[in-house]
Amino acid sequence: MKSKIAIVVAAAGLLVAGAAQASAELADKAGCGKCHAVDTKKMGPSYKDIAKKLKGKPEADVVAKLKSGTGHPKATASDADLTAITKWILAM
Repeated sequence: MKSKIAIVVAAAGLLVAGAAQASAELADKAGCGKCHAVDTKKMGPSYKDIAKKLKGKPEADVVAKLKSGTGHPKATASDADLTAITKWILAM
């Protein structure tokens, strides 16, 4: 029984790691990496600093601001990609 639980936990961990990797790739594909990095400030703040600043904000509001270009250059990625990227950043 314990081995089955361990397998399920390991599989869940791989899924989460895969989703995080996929979102990092989506952010790079969307051009976010030109101005942002996970831990360091580039032209824009780090993803971790963004997560701290936006903690508690609804994902939909963040996506809407990215799409409209309010306080940030207008994002051209799809709604699904922006939502995935936003979830990834806010989870940091």
